[in-house]
Amino acid sequence: MRKKLSALSVGFLGLFLLNACTTYLIPIDSFKQQFIGIDSTMLKQVTVQDALGKIYTYLANPIKTIQCMDKAGKPHELENKPSIEIRFTYGEKNKKTILYFDRVFLNDSIITGAPSRFIPSLVKNIPLKEVTKIEIQDGGKKFRYIEK
Repeated sequence: MRKKLSALSVGFLGLFLLNACTTYLIPIDSFKQQFIGIDSTMLKQVTVQDALGKIYTYLANPIKTIQCMDKAGKPHELENKPSIEIRFTYGEKNKKTILYFDRVFLNDSIITGAPSRFIPSLVKNIPLKEVTKIEIQDGGKKFRYIEK
């Protein structure tokens, strides 16, 4: 009985690890390059539905494919979708802030983004010059773009 439980536990752990979110890196210069030429006139209105059916409409950046790299430095591309989260490490104390990638914008030297879909007025501003690391992943949240 104990062997069966142990085998079952290992199986569940393996399934969990296979479904775990893969985190990629975006070099700061690459991040800047991907946002060159994007200003407020280029933002697109999108409508998103969450797992419970709630609808959100907001302005999103027009980036379709995100250029990033894995931990070994191998180039990778991620499709921009509402579940993509970006984590900035910045400041003297290595503060971490997570934002939704489609709600991130770069205005000159300030990164602006939204950490919440539920409170649209909540906005974070991060000085680009203080950023030391940018990580990105599909958070696995059940958000999807829909046509209205």
